[in-house]
Amino acid sequence: MVRIGELAEQAGVSVRALRYYEEQGLLTAERSSSGQRHYAEAAAERVRLIQMLYGAGLTSRTIAGLLPCVDAQVSTPESRALLAAERDRINAQITELTKTRDRLDAVIEASTAPENGCVVAHAPHGLAAATGI
Repeated sequence: MVRIGELAEQAGVSVRALRYYEEQGLLTAERSSSGQRHYAEAAAERVRLIQMLYGAGLTSRTIAGLLPCVDAQVSTPESRALLAAERDRINAQITELTKTRDRLDAVIEASTAPENGCVVAHAPHGLAAATGI
């Protein structure tokens, strides 16, 4: 068993994130007689999975619905449909991100010639306006 600070360090997340995951029903902890949270040794891997799913755009509600299938290593027709829909959404995101990357590559390539005089002020969110993307 590991305490909350140890788990946060092992998983690379904040203690606050672990408390949130517990509130959302994504992570469980046992409590000591003094009320301290204690997590199973495998909790760090679960937290990394939760982080990965959040990073892919899944909501805590969707993740909470999928974790029992992950735990049981069994899926239902409903969970497979949900997984397939999420996979398709992620594939669409990848397609759009690839297009954006390719456009940025084209702008970089076109703007490397010193004679074109392209100067872009630092504006992370203004990149589209400054480059025509």
